[in-house]
Amino acid sequence: MRLLSRAPVQMLEAHVAQFAGTHPRWLRRPESGLVMIQGRIGGNGERFNLGEVTVTRCALRPDPARVHCEHVGIAYILGRSARHAELAATADALLQDPLNRSRLPADLLPRITEWLAARHAEQCEKARATRVEFFTMARESAAERTEDSP
Repeated sequence: MRLLSRAPVQMLEAHVAQFAGTHPRWLRRPESGLVMIQGRIGGNGERFNLGEVTVTRCALRPDPARVHCEHVGIAYILGRSARHAELAATADALLQDPLNRSRLPADLLPRITEWLAARHAEQCEKARATRVEFFTMARESAAERTEDSP
């Protein structure tokens, strides 16, 4: 589900839209709302409320005219894209069903993983370009203190 929720909508449109159809059996139509996210000080300290983010969720069974699947697909995605939530939930339902799993490309999840890794590397590179080294200042001030001492 993590991969499907973070996948680009264009990739899901290309591989999953043909199974989504126009009349899925909705258990919960796409709806957007706010969710409180929490952080931790230092990654392992006390939890604190960091802020709210917009999330869209839905639950469905795929369109019976397109594919016979009795599994329920569920999706929670960041943002307000109802279409993204619908496609992710459809893919979730198909991946649960051994008969329908083969309808999706076998390399869909690895392809999403590669795309996410490339995006992460790009973001790390941008962050690395703005990195500030404070160790030089600390070393210089330490060297000045040892020269001043008697």
